[in-house]
Amino acid sequence: MQNPELKSECVVLLHGLARTSLSMQIINQALLKRGYSVVNINYPSRQLPIAELATFAIEQGILKCRKKQCKKIHFVTHSLGGILVRHYTQSKTIPNMHRVVMLGPPNQGSEIVDRLKKLPGYSQVQGPAGLELGTADEDTPKQLGPVNFELGIIAGKRSINPFLSSLIPGQDDGKVSVESTKTQGMKDFITLPITHTFMMWNPESIHQTLHFLEHGSFDHKVEPIND
Repeated sequence: MQNPELKSECVVLLHGLARTSLSMQIINQALLKRGYSVVNINYPSRQLPIAELATFAIEQGILKCRKKQCKKIHFVTHSLGGILVRHYTQSKTIPNMHRVVMLGPPNQGSEIVDRLKKLPGYSQVQGPAGLELGTADEDTPKQLGPVNFELGIIAGKRSINPFLSSLIPGQDDGKVSVESTKTQGMKDFITLPITHTFMMWNPESIHQTLHFLEHGSFDHKVEPIND
């Protein structure tokens, strides 16, 4: 059901590594149907390092939200998109920033990057940002401090890639472990039986995203729906 009052609230969507804004279209439509103004950013995730991507994508989103004259700015991110928000807000303030939902963010880095980044061709496929997403202290995720905004994190615990999952300790979504999605300062956290690749399209993750944006918490009473 659409809420006309939400038209003054803008949601910036940020896709993940090696994806495009098309991967966020289903959640885009759900947000529009609910009544939000939405800005779905397309950024060159495999062409630039994280610092440059963060400035490019987030400032573009802020500008477009301002043109809509929105009173609040939210972010919904997938994977790398969450790291861009964290990197940007470490040194800059986003006026009227309200809530953020991160889907499968590598907040503590990815063991897959640790294991595969030295393989021939990996850097060409993943680009400079992909090489920054390891778990070492010098990698970008470990350089970021606690979040300074209202954050909800959705982690997946289902994988369709047994090989990649074998490189990840504990429960994982095929790309990121459940534990690696967490970060200091988050307000709420939930795990769902969804995969990294398709979590943006899952009805339950969309429901939980909408719930957090509106209430500042996830709907922990709902029975999770599989991919």
